[in-house]
Amino acid sequence: FDEYLDELQTKFPHHEIGCYQSNIEGELIDKLQEANLEYNVIILNAGAYTHTSVAIADAIKAIDTPVIEVHISNILAREEHRHVSYIAPECVGTITGFGLDSYRLALEYLKKP
Repeated sequence: FDEYLDELQTKFPHHEIGCYQSNIEGELIDKLQEANLEYNVIILNAGAYTHTSVAIADAIKAIDTPVIEVHISNILAREEHRHVSYIAPECVGTITGFGLDSYRLALEYLKKP
């Protein structure tokens, strides 16, 4: 994934691309709050927390920075319980099912006029 992020940074040199990963819900919420002050947009792959975390949804709702939800797999083609995203209603958009390219597509959104 680090190599892919380096590739994205090369393709999008006018954007500072940072990465944070945690399996701890509270740490993800803390990082969303910090990123709100540091970045113009947040690209979030919440993994399984997508389908379970009201707390992450509330954190997204509480910040001013727009959040784009991304998923490497197509969550709608997976198990029924993965068809619901608690965070999607709080995000400006969702990109799902395009593999790692989902992150590039989210960055392409930033090019919009």
